Amino acid sequence: MLRKSFLPSLTAIAMLMGPNAGAAETPVVVIKAPAADIPVSAFFEHAAFSDAGLSPDGRTVAMRYAPNGSRVRLAVMDVKTHKIDVIVAPSDADIVSFNWVNENRLTFSLGDRTIGAGQQRLGAGLYAVNRDGSELRELVSRKWLTNEKNKNLLPPNTSFFAVAGKRDTDDVFVLQASYRNDDLEAINLLRLNTRTGRSVAVTRPPRVLQWYLDQNGEPRMAASQDGAETVMNYLDPETGKWRPLTRFDSWSGKGSFEPQAFGPDGTLYVSTENGQDKRALYTYNVKTGKLSAEPLVVLPEHDFEGALIMNDDKVLGVMVQGETASSHWFDPQMQAAQADIDARLPDAVNLVRPARRSKEGIILVQSYSDTSLGALYLYNLQSKELVLFGKSAPRLDPTRMSYKHPVKYTARDGLPIPAYLTLPKGVAPKNLPLVVLVHGGPSVRGGYWGFDPQVQFLASRGYAVLEPDFRGSTGFGRKHESAGWRQWGLAMQNDVADGAKWAAAKGFADPKRICVAGASYGGYAALMGLVNDPDIFKCGVSWVGVTDINLLYSVTWGDMSEEARKYQLPLWIGDREKDAAQLKATSPIEQAARIKRPLIVAYGGADDRVPIVHGTKFYSAVKSHNPDVEWIEYVDEGHGWRSVKTNVDFWGRVETFLNKHIGKPE
Repeated sequence: MLRKSFLPSLTAIAMLMGPNAGAAETPVVVIKAPAADIPVSAFFEHAAFSDAGLSPDGRTVAMRYAPNGSRVRLAVMDVKTHKIDVIVAPSDADIVSFNWVNENRLTFSLGDRTIGAGQQRLGAGLYAVNRDGSELRELVSRKWLTNEKNKNLLPPNTSFFAVAGKRDTDDVFVLQASYRNDDLEAINLLRLNTRTGRSVAVTRPPRVLQWYLDQNGEPRMAASQDGAETVMNYLDPETGKWRPLTRFDSWSGKGSFEPQAFGPDGTLYVSTENGQDKRALYTYNVKTGKLSAEPLVVLPEHDFEGALIMNDDKVLGVMVQGETASSHWFDPQMQAAQADIDARLPDAVNLVRPARRSKEGIILVQSYSDTSLGALYLYNLQSKELVLFGKSAPRLDPTRMSYKHPVKYTARDGLPIPAYLTLPKGVAPKNLPLVVLVHGGPSVRGGYWGFDPQVQFLASRGYAVLEPDFRGSTGFGRKHESAGWRQWGLAMQNDVADGAKWAAAKGFADPKRICVAGASYGGYAALMGLVNDPDIFKCGVSWVGVTDINLLYSVTWGDMSEEARKYQLPLWIGDREKDAAQLKATSPIEQAARIKRPLIVAYGGADDRVPIVHGTKFYSAVKSHNPDVEWIEYVDEGHGWRSVKTNVDFWGRVETFLNKHIGKPE
């Protein structure tokens, strides 16, 4: 159901003018000038406050802090005084991530948000610092070429993984990728001391690609790749040796389970289907290899996606991502706090995070909605005081943003398709120009209730936006996901078209003003939309999109493994030999002559996932017969736009393009 509109009705407007409106005496009507458009940059600039996290003792909040568009700094705030102190402020880099090591020490990594992926000459590195800014130490080099200066540092292919122990040491675990013939062979785990810089490798099974720590912060499980199968290994504390727990097909996911966490008492929590359509949360007995008889958390319309919320003593609750994100508490005090916070911050998702061993009784609250990127609060469990200390996007007024409505429509073969519909604020929700925004992946969940800068930008310019989770999307059960296998350009594409037709039939969209847009797989779908349904889609916007399915199998400089090409692509897209005719019919480059509608195609010159050859070959094929194709190339960008400058340029071009082709009624 759509959220209630706040648009005044014609009757209400007449009442405001008074009972004598239309009488001999002409009323004075003051026409208020429309508000100026919100600048494009306001939607795509980096957050002023982000990634806040309480120290293990709950006395300090650390955060990424970028006031007034500055470089992103690492800052801390005392939970009592609320005073913010910047402890790391790079002049030529930005803090991209941080983690509390213990109550006094943090690690952080760096990047440069002002430039694209192709200009990034340095790695993320890893550094450690005390919460007062002292004892700063470099642990992982950012430089890819070794020299005398960094010979005692770990190499740049090393990244932070997790804190070692129960946050009572100065140690962390880091991951180090190992390659063979340019293909990922394994991920090694090292225990690293953040004060001395010394590291020790952890003994592992063959071909480990994922690690899991237990309740004591020690390596306990590891997922290995064995051909087409994933093997879940367990480091038995009784023998000190690794042993396999189970194995399952890596690409279909049938019979798989994903470890979520070890509880404080050592209980292993996993998500799995267990013979059902949707994944749920269970406990798993590592000795017997059996799941609990009944699931602990089941979502009626979604696969389990979430996280356990724990302190050092017990599991307090679980955060789940259903239609919206929400926290369900087993702890009465936290349940009462959540209810109080939700009452005071209505119409928002309020994610509550306690410290691991709080000494202050203060918890952290991240509040966000479809109209707000978010705000950060502290809540006192004793006094019930709720204190705002940071807004993520201070330049964006939530009252000017548009509501995002969860909807569902039925595809032509009867499959229900979940989607989100955003209607621009301040105009009647009828006969609007519509952008069908197709997510990438495609095997991901595309739509979440929350603030999306792309969607809000389009809505701010008067466009309705429909985001379908077409078949093949994850998060809605095995039936929904597997229905999309080998359906690129076929049933998956029909779902996109059927969404546009549904919006028009419901009266939200003007059927003569619908455009299809998307990135990566979404860019592919935008192109195929113009191939299959030019009567529905009047224009298309495709960025970093796949144009030639065969290139996915043959381009060796992409970031897809050989195993994925061998096992995943035939299952999800099609067999290159057996399905050759289908792959040709569903490759935009092979159907380029059929694309007659106006189109934007944009690529990053440093894209390793969908290399720019997808774009250059397609543009050569389409431009000879379609004069209304705009080519955009960002030489230093990768698979998606990293810099604010690029986003501002791209979305400004999209705005001009949409205004020209679907912005006004015909």
